[in-house]
Amino acid sequence: MKDPDRTPAGDAFAEFAISVLRLAGPLTQAGDALAKPSGQTSARWQVLAAANHAPMSVADAARALGLARQGVQRIADLLEAEGLIAYRDNPTHQRAKLMVLTAAGETALHDIKERQAAWADGLGGALGERRLRQASALIAEVIEVLKERPAPEPSED
Repeated sequence: MKDPDRTPAGDAFAEFAISVLRLAGPLTQAGDALAKPSGQTSARWQVLAAANHAPMSVADAARALGLARQGVQRIADLLEAEGLIAYRDNPTHQRAKLMVLTAAGETALHDIKERQAAWADGLGGALGERRLRQASALIAEVIEVLKERPAPEPSED
């Protein structure tokens, strides 16, 4: 069966999308390596960073991270059991507690950020600030366009 024809712009978008998806694997591996000395993973690091950004509910963190609430809840519960975050009352929602970092969580996150800074400085220097900022702006623009124009739901034939 022949692949459907796309415009050159459609081909460019498909290539871009595949490249971004392929980038996720090496970034996750690098994140895991940066977080491992602190006993964490990339996923745990993301939740710690979200809780550090501002006290927020698990659902708020999941939305901010673009992840499923159930997955973030599982990680948050593990982080709480390890004493890295605590749940606090939420003045705007009785049942949705707010995640806040504990002192141990702040230390773990700080240590990861120290390692990440050196790694990011090296890669940023090699790739160039201007090019990276252009790429980031394009990715942010694509995210907004996809929010406005998501892929169509499959039809039931």
